[in-house]
Amino acid sequence: MQHATVTSSLTQQAFDFFFWFSRFEAALKEDGYLKNEQPNSVALPGWDQFVAKWAPHYHPSAHATLLISLAPARQMVGANKSLTWGATPVAPGASQLATVVAMLKTVRNNLFHGGKHGSADWDNPKRTGELLDAARPILDELAELAGPGFASDFQQIY
Repeated sequence: MQHATVTSSLTQQAFDFFFWFSRFEAALKEDGYLKNEQPNSVALPGWDQFVAKWAPHYHPSAHATLLISLAPARQMVGANKSLTWGATPVAPGASQLATVVAMLKTVRNNLFHGGKHGSADWDNPKRTGELLDAARPILDELAELAGPGFASDFQQIY
């Protein structure tokens, strides 16, 4: 996507999504969902731990169902180090929550890392807006799923 095609509305959507995605990852860490719990390891958000705990209680919302149907693609390495696009990897038999989280993380990665000139989807501001509109409310829904303490950390209510 070229800078000239990014509207002020899309800029606001992207900022809003980034802000709340980063708050969600901060809440994951603050609530003990850590990728590695060993002392002196880098503190990274433990999405897998979150999914493992909450998957049995998760029921996809309309936003989650829409995000899955929009199927954000993932940039992959092709032959001779070429960059290609493919389906977001989801393990066979993955829970609905694992699938939604994979899609959320793909939206974030695609938006943050740029380089989407090879994908018709990310060169399309309308589709980017649709993905952001679907993805953003899911963060609120997942925070609510995890309970009031997590939601407070997510919303920075101390």
